[in-house]
Amino acid sequence: MEHNDRKLFVLDTNVLLHEPLAIYSFKEHDVIIPMTVLEELDNIKDRKHDISRDARVAIRALEDILGGKTSPEQILNGVSLPAREGHLDVSGSLSIFPDHQIDFTAGDLPGDNNDNRIINTALHLQKLHHPRQVVLVTKDINMRLKAKGAGIERVEDYRTDQLIDDIRFLAKGFYQFEGDFWGNVDKVSTDRVGGKTVHQVNIEEVGNEPFYKNQYLIDEATEFCGKVASRTDSHLNIIDYGRDRLEHLQAWGIKPKNIYQGMALNALLDPDIDLVILTGPAGCGKTLIAMAAALELVVEQKQYEKVIVTRNTPEIAESIGFLPGTEEEKMAPWLAAITDTLEVLHKNDVNPTGSMNYIMEKANVQFKSINFMRGRSIQNSVVILDECQNLTASQIKTMITRMGEGTKLVCCGNLSQIDSTYLTAVTSGLTYIVERFKDFEGSANIYLNGVVRSRLAEFAEEHL
Repeated sequence: MEHNDRKLFVLDTNVLLHEPLAIYSFKEHDVIIPMTVLEELDNIKDRKHDISRDARVAIRALEDILGGKTSPEQILNGVSLPAREGHLDVSGSLSIFPDHQIDFTAGDLPGDNNDNRIINTALHLQKLHHPRQVVLVTKDINMRLKAKGAGIERVEDYRTDQLIDDIRFLAKGFYQFEGDFWGNVDKVSTDRVGGKTVHQVNIEEVGNEPFYKNQYLIDEATEFCGKVASRTDSHLNIIDYGRDRLEHLQAWGIKPKNIYQGMALNALLDPDIDLVILTGPAGCGKTLIAMAAALELVVEQKQYEKVIVTRNTPEIAESIGFLPGTEEEKMAPWLAAITDTLEVLHKNDVNPTGSMNYIMEKANVQFKSINFMRGRSIQNSVVILDECQNLTASQIKTMITRMGEGTKLVCCGNLSQIDSTYLTAVTSGLTYIVERFKDFEGSANIYLNGVVRSRLAEFAEEHL
């Protein structure tokens, strides 16, 4: 590749915090880290925040390449990025730019804050390396606007871990056929496998969609409801359930209020599914269905030994230490949604409070901080990860890799309620795992369509 065809990517601090190994994501192009970014990473690495770990990982990744016997001149001019697993196409270089030594000219942004210094660095490099294309990469929307206004020709978000461009294209975990499903099928072969009715149909007759294992199938006109057992290039094998059967499932006294909750409950109670991802609007029943299924699996069916509930909030890392009591008592305010759910499940008991306390002890329900999950290996448990739309892809990977043998993970989240500063619906870790795991035979994803909490919540979800 010609030298001028290789782009120069200037990375902002938040890119390295979002993906600590982002320096490997630019293939044959060159990466520049301003000195200001290193200073910001240094200020963050020792804080008592979850992102401090990401800052340390990013610093170690830079040290692995630029440390050792690398001379100051080489660091300024660029050191070749080594190929690594998952990034075998890397052939660019990495360098540190000493922006603190540059006397920026008039017309640049005032250099009294770090964002402006990084923007000015990109402007300086754009002039210095013309006609090479210089690209400033940042997840800060306002910084992208400022950079464009200051004269930087290319400003981009970090999209390497973004698997879809529009949240409307996110896999819902089910496919709805228009009209009557069987009306389009001319030839079908039916068999009984392990007590289940399995139909084999020609894939071209049902639309030749990119069907995947554990995807649910429904239609508009009939009571048909099935789940993809497997697919080949020519045929689709479908487990036939029927809407009525799924809508009459029961877990801990709870019955589905619609077919979407029925599909979710079917996946939650399936022993062959290790990961269940529940998405949908506020009030669609994600937490209630997940908790009811967890109690059913632990207490009634005795398939698991305990229930672990955890969640992520932007403030949790700094606030948990100031709350009184043990870890579980500290977590209680953050997991009020779970205790609210337990109250609903036992509201008709003679002594609801006593029932709740008994069940929490019987099911060994544990409230854990996500900050203390790293490094653990969780065995024979149902783990409910609530509000996981606020997790990045790397954070949610850390959580999933904690799951040991005999553990079922349930991820719940609403992509319209993201509180994290630099995440959007398309870059959320929840979106990432929905797309990454849709082809995994041990997972199921269900979008719970429709608000069942109340007519007030339904109206607010639709009109506010």
